[in-house]
Amino acid sequence: MRPPNDPRQYDDLADRWWDPSGEFAMLHWLAAARAALVPPADRPDAVLVDLGCGAGLLAPHLAGKGYRHVGVDLTASALAQASAHGVAPVRGDVAAVPLADGCADVVAAGEILEHVTDLPGVLAQACRLLRPGGLLVVDTIAATRLARVVAVTIAERVPGGPPPGIHDPALFVDRAALVRECARHGVALELRGVRPRVTDLVAWLARRRPAVRMVAVPTTAVLFQAVGRRR
Repeated sequence: MRPPNDPRQYDDLADRWWDPSGEFAMLHWLAAARAALVPPADRPDAVLVDLGCGAGLLAPHLAGKGYRHVGVDLTASALAQASAHGVAPVRGDVAAVPLADGCADVVAAGEILEHVTDLPGVLAQACRLLRPGGLLVVDTIAATRLARVVAVTIAERVPGGPPPGIHDPALFVDRAALVRECARHGVALELRGVRPRVTDLVAWLARRRPAVRMVAVPTTAVLFQAVGRRR
């Protein structure tokens, strides 16, 4: 067993990224929900920067939207797979992204903020990359007792949930801090809760559906999305 939140786990599971019934299944469902928040590009050279892109699971859901998809990640084995799916790979830390200020029309930070030790620093990077009017799209796990039970105690024990030990609950995201830090950099966020559609999940477990749709819920206390534009 690796220590919780150890990035070496992604190398251990390198051959599982694209298995729709494997340990990363829910990341596929979340990628589809994240992409649904991204509008079609409004200019010919639009760029989407995907922080913590992993193996590029967002790429199929962006097809036809008109973006150059740039993926930033520390894990070389994941970036190699992302490149094979049309992502321009950049190996780097999301706390020190080696890209220029204002280079992105969209910055996506999907299921990465709950893995970082310097949340303000990573958010400063995400906002720095956005051009004026650019869109920030986030999904992550809330820093609540309920989220620890649902996302770790329960989810790590059911098919499609995260691999055991992939999360450190101490790093789950304080929603007020997220909103406050982004506002400091000119991005006003709106939050909404999401969860898997129960009927889809039952059908997926019975192998009658290839994927599960995510649906909005009133509470942001477990899994949530956040969207905002840079002034």
